[in-house]
Amino acid sequence: MALLFVTSQTRGRWILPKGLAKQGETHAQTCERESFEEAGIKGIVMENFPVTVSINKQSEDGKKAIPVTYYPLLVEDQYDEWPEMNKRERHWALLNDASKVTYREDYLGLIKSFEAIAPWVKEAAKEHRS
Repeated sequence: MALLFVTSQTRGRWILPKGLAKQGETHAQTCERESFEEAGIKGIVMENFPVTVSINKQSEDGKKAIPVTYYPLLVEDQYDEWPEMNKRERHWALLNDASKVTYREDYLGLIKSFEAIAPWVKEAAKEHRS
C-alpha cells in the first residue's frame, strides 16, 4: 500500500490531495475529481474505509483546522498529463515510509490511521480485482 503526495500550491509542502465538494457531488465523486486534477490518477474510491482527520490549512486569518475525510483509492491509471501538473509535483511513498515525506502532525496522524486499516483495505482490493 502506498500514499500519493502532491505539493501544495502555496508553500510547496508535501500534502495529500483534497478539495471541497462541488454542489451535488458525493464524497466519492469529489475524491475522483480531486485525485485526477491534483495528482493525475484515476481509480475506484474505497468508500467503506473513510478516515476523517483535522488538517490545518493556512487562511488569511492564520491557520485554521478543518475536518477532511480521506478514502483509499484503488488506482487504475496514472497519467503523464493532468490539470494541475504545472502547479504540483507528485510523489509516491510506501505506507511504511510515508512519515518520512511529511513532518506535519496532522498528516502523521492520518498515516497512522491508514496503517491501522491497511489489512482490510488490502483484502478489499484483492476481492475487487478478482
